[in-house]
Amino acid sequence: MNHVRIAALLFLAAHAAHAQDPKVGLDDAFAELEPRVIAWRHDLHQHPELSNREFRTAGIVAEHMRKLGFDDVQTGVAHTGVVGTLVGGRPGPVIALRADMDGLPVREQTGAPFASRARGEYNGQDVPVMHACGHDTHVAILMGAAEILAGHRDRLAGTVKFIFQPAEEGPPAGENGGAKMMIEEGVLGGPNATEAIIVLHAWPVNTGTLTYRAGGFMAAADVLQIIVTGEQTHGSSPWLGVDPIYVAAQIATAIQGIPSRHLDVTNSPAVITIGSIHGGVRGNIIPDRVEMSGTIRTFDAGVREELHARLRKTVDAIAEANGATAEVIISGATPVTGNDPELLRKMLPTLAWAAGEANIGEGSVVMGAEDFSFFQGHIPGLFLHLGIYDPAIPRSERPANHSPFFIADDAALITGVRTLVGFALDYAAAGGD
Repeated sequence: MNHVRIAALLFLAAHAAHAQDPKVGLDDAFAELEPRVIAWRHDLHQHPELSNREFRTAGIVAEHMRKLGFDDVQTGVAHTGVVGTLVGGRPGPVIALRADMDGLPVREQTGAPFASRARGEYNGQDVPVMHACGHDTHVAILMGAAEILAGHRDRLAGTVKFIFQPAEEGPPAGENGGAKMMIEEGVLGGPNATEAIIVLHAWPVNTGTLTYRAGGFMAAADVLQIIVTGEQTHGSSPWLGVDPIYVAAQIATAIQGIPSRHLDVTNSPAVITIGSIHGGVRGNIIPDRVEMSGTIRTFDAGVREELHARLRKTVDAIAEANGATAEVIISGATPVTGNDPELLRKMLPTLAWAAGEANIGEGSVVMGAEDFSFFQGHIPGLFLHLGIYDPAIPRSERPANHSPFFIADDAALITGVRTLVGFALDYAAAGGD
């Protein structure tokens, strides 16, 4: 009788613990899952796909959620996106977990046994393809979170949308895509309107750490194009024409100095970069046209406006001084990505549980951009950097995102799974709206 009573008391105690903290007792489930998450990541890394062409990846994640018994699995969202819906065992809010799926036109040079040999078409060219920004880890982590939560529905208060997003790196020329298109197609609305969202991004900091900033964390990004028109002539007689290459060189040098020479970058960081210059076909012919493309990164709307104005004025002045003309096209703005301060405050204990108190902290602002910001324009969101490099590797020797040597440490993956699962289980209890 005493044994029966003890067993009953232990059961009631465990039930009470779960009611108070739905994460209690999940450690074994995470440990059992980890090898599968790693295997998924290796497979995805070996078979990357470019933006809006994530057909294989979408098929894998859709089938995974169907096998887990999800309540709904939508495919073909914003071309190749997948959205799975999991209804918990108890009533509660609707939240979303997001992972981006696309790779980059980069030739992998990591030497990993699961290195990519994939190829794809980019801007009409056959190119190598690589997961050089960690999107393979993002997908594998979200698949892992789906498995844990589907297996423990009774602990989940509310509904979770699993958003597998295409084209975070930008859709191909002439196409729409990415987060903005998913939102336009109603991914956040409908009968299950979403009230909060979280995303992790692999980052070259210590494995298993989580970093964040309240407010702006990653920059707004504008796409910059400058077309310089001159007058074609023979390379031996530049005075008989107008050399657009010479003009473009002056423009590229001048505009990249605008942030450092005309703006207080200690107050709000800003960057102008020219990443591509195309003009001419032969060394002894001065062409009539040069096209430059680049990016503008800012954190403040007023700074962004001033930067645009100074850039246009500088380009026009240099072109006019040399007898050329120049057209400036600024488009495709991605808003600032950051963290809703109140949501971050509420979820800090969850982050500490997921990674360990010593492994969470505030990070520095980053001039990179992320289209997760479009989701945050509609609902509160958390954007976290997940560390994916062995601490023994010096920071200076860690390849950056988009490098052909970029590679994530498998040991970081389970921290990512724990973070997403923790957010889903804790959000309602933390006082979600």
